[in-house]
Amino acid sequence: MDLIGFDTADAATVAGWPVSPEETFRWCGQRDVTPELVAGWDEGQAFGLVDDGVLVGYGELWVDDDEVEIARLIVDPARRRQGLGRALVARLAERARAYDTGTVFLRVHPDNDSAVRVYLAAGFRFVDDATAVEWNEGQPVMYRWLVG
Repeated sequence: MDLIGFDTADAATVAGWPVSPEETFRWCGQRDVTPELVAGWDEGQAFGLVDDGVLVGYGELWVDDDEVEIARLIVDPARRRQGLGRALVARLAERARAYDTGTVFLRVHPDNDSAVRVYLAAGFRFVDDATAVEWNEGQPVMYRWLVG
């Protein structure tokens, strides 16, 4: 599997991966996602996970001076439960650590237990409660924060 720069020509594919409005919201904070929305995301660097030439995962890196956030991770629903989420997280984390910012983190919607299992399996760990409270200040939901 390879992590490559995301081609916006694949935006419709990625926009079609959430299987419900609830999953869409947990994934990107929106109730509805369109190919145009996915193609226009520019907060960070977007990447696709490719297996035998087929796009199977999507994720972003949001880079600041002293931290990198891994964001908007999703795997093709037909390919879930095959270790691709963990592979996507691991490859994005490797790329994030190349920035040498010291902090690589991600947030997860509080009811997304399957994503938490993936992140923990990829070597991330929860931040302490005080840090979680601080990082959740001003957020739309009380995210679960992990560092790795």
